[in-house]
Amino acid sequence: MPVDLQLSEEEIIALLKERDPRGMRYLYDKFSAALFGIVFKIVPVQEVAEEILQETFVKIWQNFSSYDAKKGRLYTWMLNIARNLAIDKTRSTDFKNTTQTQNVDIFVHTTEAPESDTTNPEHIGLKEIVETLRVEQKELIDLIYFKGFTQAEAAEKLKMPLGTVKTRVRSAMTELRKLFQLT
Repeated sequence: MPVDLQLSEEEIIALLKERDPRGMRYLYDKFSAALFGIVFKIVPVQEVAEEILQETFVKIWQNFSSYDAKKGRLYTWMLNIARNLAIDKTRSTDFKNTTQTQNVDIFVHTTEAPESDTTNPEHIGLKEIVETLRVEQKELIDLIYFKGFTQAEAAEKLKMPLGTVKTRVRSAMTELRKLFQLT
């Protein structure tokens, strides 16, 4: 199924509910670059990010029956799966040990690797919309959603009460919803 063939979200969902592999191929072709960009922001190691992306699509295929269109859009559901897998990976002792013992040359190479236009969240419009938020909201969204911090970790890093973080994140998400409806 060529990626330039446009299917509606409802058509994609119908294919996936029928367990039609064409739906999964279309999903991968259309969304893998954007999901990889999000994963790579959290886990900036190419090979590990690629593994997480693969795990994401396996999990989407295996758990598609749990997707509920009433609770949100398909892309948001997939994004949460990818983000959660990436965050879980950063918290794993195996990942922490590996990254702590990495060779300096490898570390420099992976952190300075140029991001392609297709894997960078700026190119799917998300970063531009986040940039319109107030500074304190933007900072929290960046830490929590792009860098994988928990709300408690963000509160500690920014030296502010957890309740303040939760309130600001909630208001930022409300503002983002409004902005997404305008686009």
